[in-house]
Amino acid sequence: MSRARTPAITAAGLTKRFDATVAVHDVSFTVTAGSVAALVGPPGSGKTTVAGLMLGLVAPTAGTRTVEGRAGAVLDPRGLQPGATVRGQLRVYAGAAGAPDEEVDALLVRTGLRDLAGQRVRSLGPAQQIRLAAAIALLGDPPVLVLDDPFDGLEAPDRSWLADLLRGHTRRGGTALLTSQSLAAAVPIADQLIVLSEGVVVYQGTPRTLRRSHPDRLIVGASSPIALATALAAYGFTDTVMRSDGRLAVAEAGRKDIENAAVAARVQLTELIPEPVHPDRVLAALTRSGPAPVSPVPTSPYGVPR
Repeated sequence: MSRARTPAITAAGLTKRFDATVAVHDVSFTVTAGSVAALVGPPGSGKTTVAGLMLGLVAPTAGTRTVEGRAGAVLDPRGLQPGATVRGQLRVYAGAAGAPDEEVDALLVRTGLRDLAGQRVRSLGPAQQIRLAAAIALLGDPPVLVLDDPFDGLEAPDRSWLADLLRGHTRRGGTALLTSQSLAAAVPIADQLIVLSEGVVVYQGTPRTLRRSHPDRLIVGASSPIALATALAAYGFTDTVMRSDGRLAVAEAGRKDIENAAVAARVQLTELIPEPVHPDRVLAALTRSGPAPVSPVPTSPYGVPR
């Protein structure tokens, strides 16, 4: 069996109760080595509890978890000492991990913190704190990384940096499990999505599969919407929804396809407007979170890389 097919992280029926509150219920998933999985959901959905369960920081009420090899963690809060210098903070953890000073220097370079090595942690911004927390997590080159809400407070360039860091880790055979409140932040990096709502898994699969079930659409105004929809169906474009304002919301068909169908049906087009579906709107539809704040997406509206 190849390494890429080997399970690195496994959750089986994980349930956690805090007194009368069920934080997570019957959560199961598998993350293969060499991949990135994202636990996504609104605040209170159980993401941090699951991350704690996987790290052994929280004892399950029921179910089992398996992590192959040592895990490095980026927690929230980050566990950094405000008065320490960047290098000093990293050296403290390196000493506990038995890592040499040479590795500290290499990680400062790898995480872009070399020029900040002498600064106090209290002077760092959110993005720089994430870099330092990531450097600490990478000490000793653990095969598994678990990151709790690492995108919080990051702008697009720092999100891209973190994605590159995790991709480098997986190219070397490592595995990552991260949590995120934003689907838009997770889809460009995740190979697998596990969406949680009120402690229960409501979606599990690839970003591409999720996108297919929530496609972008073209909003079409036509002199005869029904005739146009019939013509589109004849061309094989059956995912067409009639809106309350009389316009059609058409998926999969391109502008030229709609124009050809309109000619065939002898229908005049009065409007043709793209309506991309933002990932965080999809997250709101999947979960019981109400209207979702829309996080910026650095590339295409869905950000699916493959």
